[in-house]
Amino acid sequence: MTTQTANANPAPKNPLIGKLGTWLMILATVGLAFVICVEMINILFFDPYSDEYFLFRSAGSLSGVEIGPLTYLMFGSLMVALMMGLPLAFVTGGLGVMFVYLVGDTAMLNIVPSRIFPMMTNSDLAAIPLFIFMASMLERAGLIEEMFSVVYKWMGGLSGGLAVATILASTILAAMVGVIGAAVVTMGIIALPAMLKRGYDHQIALGSIMAGGTLGILIPPSILAILYAVVAQQSVGELYLGSIIPGLMLSVTYVSYVLIRSWINPKLGPPVPLEERVSMREKLRLLKSLIAPLILVFLVLGLLFGGVATPVEAAGIGSFGAMLVAWKHGALSIAALRDASVTTTKASAMVLWIMFGASVFVGFYILQGGQAFITETILGIGLSPYAVLFLLMLLLVVLGMFLDWVGILLLAVPIFIPIVEALNFDGLFGFPGIETADVVLWFGVLYLVNMQMSFLSPPFGYALFYIRGVCPPEISMATIFRSALVFLGLQAFGLFLCIVFPAIVTYLPNLVYG
Repeated sequence: MTTQTANANPAPKNPLIGKLGTWLMILATVGLAFVICVEMINILFFDPYSDEYFLFRSAGSLSGVEIGPLTYLMFGSLMVALMMGLPLAFVTGGLGVMFVYLVGDTAMLNIVPSRIFPMMTNSDLAAIPLFIFMASMLERAGLIEEMFSVVYKWMGGLSGGLAVATILASTILAAMVGVIGAAVVTMGIIALPAMLKRGYDHQIALGSIMAGGTLGILIPPSILAILYAVVAQQSVGELYLGSIIPGLMLSVTYVSYVLIRSWINPKLGPPVPLEERVSMREKLRLLKSLIAPLILVFLVLGLLFGGVATPVEAAGIGSFGAMLVAWKHGALSIAALRDASVTTTKASAMVLWIMFGASVFVGFYILQGGQAFITETILGIGLSPYAVLFLLMLLLVVLGMFLDWVGILLLAVPIFIPIVEALNFDGLFGFPGIETADVVLWFGVLYLVNMQMSFLSPPFGYALFYIRGVCPPEISMATIFRSALVFLGLQAFGLFLCIVFPAIVTYLPNLVYG
């Protein structure tokens, strides 16, 4: 926010509307408390299977509602609660339990532990906190700054070289951390001042940071890919292999765009002055700083892809390796371990609570016949398989503007996968289609690319607000939006290629696993 905006006179507020909103909130709270008290009395003192109750009984009051109206009621109340600013983790679980009680009865609440317990015993989920801890340790070791410095020295002499260095550093970082928030913020702190100092075009500078930072969703070891594999009953190793080529393809696309734009108009990305460039000998010497992190990346992914280690074992080795890298950089201490552990606990708790809540909500909806209702509705429109796929992709991007990526996965993917499995994708423009056995894997990578797009989609893409937090005040939100649009188009082009040429996704998994 600029000084002028901050000092501008705000629009006058109507005190009557503010008081009315406050009283409505108080009345709603009192009403909810009253209903809860009546239900507690019914549960404690009255037989749930008899016709006796105190004042009223809400259990089973919606039992006669058809699945169509119930769909609007459930997802409409979810959107209203989220628009009120309530946290997704508790909204989904709370609404899930409420609708279980309203549609069924107290006995039907047994669905809650039956949905949560299988997730608690799923060993693949243990890889999530380990990869988050690995990322936290590498961040505290100062590795990101050192890595950018090396790539910066190598690429700085080119027009647009700093933006290219940002994308390449983000690509390497994505292969180490698997999360995007830290990547966008950290690269914004490190790379953005350097580019602005050199007179880079704001849109290229901001776009390269945001687009490069979102690669962590797609390139292994993506945490989102682990969650998708768990929900879709898909092999994590296959999904990781399937996302490598699309991730690198998008990275090359970003780099090509920046180089071409800067070659056409060098003022958009001026090269580093001659006096700041280093010799080839110095560049080669700098590469030794990347040896340790690159060995760690190849070790973790090599063990995983080679079938030597499970995702959890590979993540554990990566966490231990991250501590060794931090020790090599003199950053390993009790304080660093404590901070990394706290960060890991907070992030893991957020992910798992959303998983538990959304699992109850969606599980109950599917149990009521919601899956069949959605599938029949979409397939009954009469669209071609690829038109249905486009509709699902569009819905994912729209959801990504408003919901957390974990919430989208757990709310949408269990409903979308049976729809995709029911379709035959015979190919577009005369090119080969996708085998039925590979559809879930293929759709998983398309979903990951979609989530990248959602992070860059105005007006509520997460990456837009990550970069806003580290931008100088003279850069407006409109500039950030414009800078995202071009790279959003490049991501859409990459998604289009993955749809038209599914071998981009399936080639490596089929080569390794057969």
